[in-house]
Amino acid sequence: MSMLTNVVGWIDDRFPLTKVWNEHLAQYYAPKNFNFWYYFGSLAILMLVNQIVTGIWLAMNYKPDAAVAFASVEYIMRDVDWGWLLRYMHSTGASFFFIAVYLHMFRALLYGSYRKPRELLWIFGMIIYVALMAESFMGYLLPWGQMSYWGAQVIISLFGAIPVVGDDLALWIRGDYVVADATLNRFFAFHVVAVPLVLIILVFVHIVALHKVGSNNPDGIEIKKGPKGNRWSDTAPADGIPFHPYYSVKDIVGVIVFLALFSVVLFFMPEFGGWFLEPDNFLPADPLKTPEHIVPLWYFTPFYAILRAVPDKFGGVLAMGAAIFVLFLLPWLDRSPVKSVRYRGPLFKIALAVFVVSFVALGYLGTQPATPLSTNFARLFSILYFLFFLLMPIYTKLDKTKPVPERVTK
Repeated sequence: MSMLTNVVGWIDDRFPLTKVWNEHLAQYYAPKNFNFWYYFGSLAILMLVNQIVTGIWLAMNYKPDAAVAFASVEYIMRDVDWGWLLRYMHSTGASFFFIAVYLHMFRALLYGSYRKPRELLWIFGMIIYVALMAESFMGYLLPWGQMSYWGAQVIISLFGAIPVVGDDLALWIRGDYVVADATLNRFFAFHVVAVPLVLIILVFVHIVALHKVGSNNPDGIEIKKGPKGNRWSDTAPADGIPFHPYYSVKDIVGVIVFLALFSVVLFFMPEFGGWFLEPDNFLPADPLKTPEHIVPLWYFTPFYAILRAVPDKFGGVLAMGAAIFVLFLLPWLDRSPVKSVRYRGPLFKIALAVFVVSFVALGYLGTQPATPLSTNFARLFSILYFLFFLLMPIYTKLDKTKPVPERVTK
């Protein structure tokens, strides 16, 4: 034990190991009333690690060459030891990553985690979300299957709708006049090196920002402003408990349940009925044969449905961009005197329920062929989606709220 103490002391003289451990784990006091909604932040980090580790192993055998990319994926699946497992861990992991992120974002909506003093924390989280979308889109091209190729062709062509710079921008993204070998090479470089590096930095900054202002809780009460003193420290918040070991152990329970569900999908239904891996992507890319129905993966489909709901191409691109950008404005749109849904009135609860239904409905409609009926429904749900944000300053101010207790509740 004395040897370990000496080693830790030697490191502390040269690197703030103990200081970092105490500030961000052992002596980071989190609210004592976290519920299961607070699992998803740590689960998102778990899936980020899964994607990085499996991605490194896949890159060892993948060849970013249009002539052999599809064959290299088949080689990984059939001939590399445990290659099929690594590939499915990566593809299934991408969907589970977005599941964790979407539920993490929904928890912020429930408990007002984007409100003061966490505006910057929310902004960092939204930048992570956008970077994650870019990472997923670029990675989706790499298998060089039919849906990968044509999906990239359609999405990149949308940039061409931007006035003045659109055509040059689309050409720069592709590196060629069509999606080709140059596109595959640059997407591989961005997917494997550039965007993961940005994601790691953003996650680090996100956590630092979180620990600066402190974690929110289901009551939306700032425990740092409450009474001080608990069994661990006289200066720590009275309603806080050390993150380690209490929440680090609690998170293990969430990890076990999450990985159990992940394993069921991974081993028994990795394609998940075409939602995680489309049937067309098991066919090599053919520039001369367009798939009957081109759709992005499920986590992009709500925004894809908004895009298709607008008849004008540039208008659709603008609406899709606005649907993402408006999320950045949430901290300034919400005018309610309370944060948590527990103490909000019926107007916000109804609006949030309509928003969730609209988002899920748009996600489904984005996977369906663009018939007149589905397009009309997409327009309806797109309007409801935007009204949630545009009317938020009004209904959150008019809403009748309940009194918030001085101390956190169970």
